[in-house]
Amino acid sequence: MALPTASQATTPQPTPSLSGSAPVTPPPVPTEEPAEPGPSTGPPGSGSPGPSGPETPSPSTSAPPPATGSATGGVVSGRAVMVTPRPPKQASYAYGPAARQRIDAYWRPAAAKAKGAKTKGAATAAGKAKAAVKPGPAVLVLHGGYWLEGDKGGWKYFARRLSAQGFTVFAANYRLATMAQWPAQRNDAEAALSFIKKHAGHWNIDPDNIVVVGSSAGGHLATQLGTYGTAGQRVRGVVALSPVNTPYLAFQEGLKASATGGQRKLRRAVTQLIRCTPIEADPTCWKRVDDANSASHASAGDAPMLLMHSTGDFVPVTQSTGLAAALRGAGVPATVKTVPGKMHGPALMNDEHVYPEILAWLKARTKPR
Repeated sequence: MALPTASQATTPQPTPSLSGSAPVTPPPVPTEEPAEPGPSTGPPGSGSPGPSGPETPSPSTSAPPPATGSATGGVVSGRAVMVTPRPPKQASYAYGPAARQRIDAYWRPAAAKAKGAKTKGAATAAGKAKAAVKPGPAVLVLHGGYWLEGDKGGWKYFARRLSAQGFTVFAANYRLATMAQWPAQRNDAEAALSFIKKHAGHWNIDPDNIVVVGSSAGGHLATQLGTYGTAGQRVRGVVALSPVNTPYLAFQEGLKASATGGQRKLRRAVTQLIRCTPIEADPTCWKRVDDANSASHASAGDAPMLLMHSTGDFVPVTQSTGLAAALRGAGVPATVKTVPGKMHGPALMNDEHVYPEILAWLKARTKPR
């Protein structure tokens, strides 16, 4: 990049990236910015924080680096440096005793957001500024993976992106189907949500202003949180990408001769989830099959939903049209969208219109800071 000699400006240095460390279990929230969470090591319910890294330093604005080229005709050559936006604070917590019952939190401290706030004629003190910040909304994210695999860490970039929009974001793991049968996965999602609400003050969030986002198997758990029990009183809405809302439908799809490898794997995953084969005359099995169907719980007062699939998704849009019809029949707003292509789950956001639509929907259902 060539600059006129008289117009040289200071060049900010890149913000260092975070590195791994052990999680914190459970709150209070540490005052220093933790590094990326590693495997959970703290005893469940101990309340003792794990190691955390120092605050990420602000980009340097000191003297510029020496020019890389010689001055010629009043112009010098130099190198442009891209500055990475400062990431939010992050920590990991245990919301239950099992190894998979862990949740990551991404938040931006209220004091930082209130920095520079002023009253008439005088600057507001830091403590007063923090207290004056209204509790903001939160998003709970549930990962996919056939109920057999996957990890909360895969959503960290999405979480950081949302945190810049005023949301505090939580990404949770849950017990997999190889570890516990249904409804353990829904129980874990409910426990993660309860954990967030119980400790809402630590992140300055409104416990009544939480939306759930999930993909694939995690989308199924998200729609369960939006329909099961007093769902509408617990969450403000649900966004589900390629959700497997009716596991029995996925089981049937996987039996077809035309089934893809993903659909056959999903069929096997359904039998592992409910620990039975639904073609057998087993009343206990059919009871679990029905309980795992999100549409079977649809009723007035459920959470509004945005359900998205691609046109070539191996989890077809019919997984959502039935649930949407049941919700609308109960007077609950439900929107089903399809996008071109064969993307599945988080890959739907490769479509340039999907993330903006999700963000707009989240903001319409909540009130970001």
